Amino acid sequence: MTHLFISDLHLSPDHPRLVRGFLDLLKQYQDKNTQLYILGDWFNAWIGDDYTAPWLDEIVQALKEFNQAGNQVYFQVGNRDFVLGKNFLNQFNGILLPDVYTLEINHQKFRLEHGDALCTNDIAYQRFRSVIRNPVLLSLLKRTPLSFRQKLANGFRKKSSETKQLKNYDIMDVNAQAVDSVIEQVDFLIHGHTHRPEIHLLGNKQRIVLGDWRADSAWILEINEQENSSLDFKKWLY
Repeated sequence: MTHLFISDLHLSPDHPRLVRGFLDLLKQYQDKNTQLYILGDWFNAWIGDDYTAPWLDEIVQALKEFNQAGNQVYFQVGNRDFVLGKNFLNQFNGILLPDVYTLEINHQKFRLEHGDALCTNDIAYQRFRSVIRNPVLLSLLKRTPLSFRQKLANGFRKKSSETKQLKNYDIMDVNAQAVDSVIEQVDFLIHGHTHRPEIHLLGNKQRIVLGDWRADSAWILEINEQENSSLDFKKWLY
């Protein structure tokens, strides 16, 4: 069995090359008994499971074929697609994971999360996150018209882009103490969000940071579950 981990694809109709890259990845791993884990920011902005579009239909069809071939897709929400839910995933038997999930492979424990909750130095973002992820507010937002949610998402993206330009890049990275507090009970921590792909050695543990997808390449983590399991963190060209 192959465990495949990706994050921060930021798929949208505005970037068809990224969409094509994701479809190519599904084809490449379709016959490998693959457990695909998408750790947030699958889409550049997700305004609700009632959103439909031709470019999205192509993705759903490919995911159906991927599932029918005996593979499984798991998804954790990110800061850009936190309203993506079971109604969308049910179309291809995808599974929604909690914000933090522990996976065991060959007696080793892997903690999976998007990574934004670890960026505790960014106090303004953490305050915003606690408000926008409030279940009551989310429930109200889902009842508003799609057009309103689209304008809201565009506004958030614009504001986020402007704010990032004014912040020190290190403030938007993970906090070392936050990492230490969560990695204690596991062997590996896997996350995305920061767009800084790297394997960090923390004593006898590892923090693996998945990178964001680019026009011609993506960072992927592949773990083959066998007697002598192998971990392959690589830049995949498409």
